[in-house]
Amino acid sequence: MSYDEKMNSRCFIIAEIGVNHSGSVELAKEMIAAAKSAGADAVKFQTFTAEKLVGTGTPKVKYQESTTDKNESHFDMIKSLEFSYSDHIPVLNYCNEMDVEFISTPYDIESAEFLVSIGVQVFKTASADIVDLSLQEFIAQHAQHAIVSTGMATLGEIEQVIEIYRKNNCRLTLLHCVSNYPCSTESLNLNVINTLRNAFYCDIGFSDHAVGFVPAVVAVSLGAKMVEKHFTLDKNMVGPDHKASSTPEEFKVLVDAIRVAEMSLGNPVKSLQAEEIQMREVSRKSLFLVGDVDEGVALTKDHFVLKRPGSGIYESELSKITKSFSTKKLIAGNMLKTGDYEFV
Repeated sequence: MSYDEKMNSRCFIIAEIGVNHSGSVELAKEMIAAAKSAGADAVKFQTFTAEKLVGTGTPKVKYQESTTDKNESHFDMIKSLEFSYSDHIPVLNYCNEMDVEFISTPYDIESAEFLVSIGVQVFKTASADIVDLSLQEFIAQHAQHAIVSTGMATLGEIEQVIEIYRKNNCRLTLLHCVSNYPCSTESLNLNVINTLRNAFYCDIGFSDHAVGFVPAVVAVSLGAKMVEKHFTLDKNMVGPDHKASSTPEEFKVLVDAIRVAEMSLGNPVKSLQAEEIQMREVSRKSLFLVGDVDEGVALTKDHFVLKRPGSGIYESELSKITKSFSTKKLIAGNMLKTGDYEFV
């Protein structure tokens, strides 16, 4: 199934490998294979150089302080997680072999230019880069599809970015997101999915930083077309994002739960299901004769009682039947049938 077919047919699920590969191509490949087996439609990486991303004296945020060496600077942490440009090539090729979409988040225009040069067509921007309008403009001009996370953003900031993508006729998906790793359940505000859809009339998804799979299922039930979840092989591996990531086993539970949710949602048409037909015929009630009725008698509601099965004439027809006459002798306990009465 092509990327467009996957995007249009069901919720598109992304395993966010991010920097959890720790700069190792072999580990990245192992993670791609595990994500594919767990049901991911795509894997996402991050493309950056520490020198272009981090200024001198940048502090770590709280979750990074708790998951990395306290004596390591923010710059050194980011530097250790770099994936060189040359390392992207075998990883991209491996994704193609595995039939899983390769997506990356560039953190600067030079990184985005590199991704374009190797044929990447689907880009994601980090929540923090909602204010990097130059980067958003470049992606809008070159991407087949842009995915924009909206953590920490105001509706006004989102609208400014929306205008960039619409001006460039670039397909866009906004991801509702809470920028903490992990984020608290009470901060999720999943109803924002509806707010974003109603405000911007585009596809909406969910970048899931919560614990467990329930929030993703709720997001899909609210209409999320895409779900992204951080992915690791082992929560105890060294790096800032592993503890807030899903293992392959957890990710498969999430994928399976989303697919069940989609199947359960079905379509908005209220219709009789095939498996309901027998139940309808047996458990609904039809009109039965209370007692014997001679031929030619004007029928009244007192002649009838409602009983199972429901394969006969419903009570909704009673107002018409009480304007008719019996065509033959009707026997007590029998179900009323078409032909037992006629209108004069």
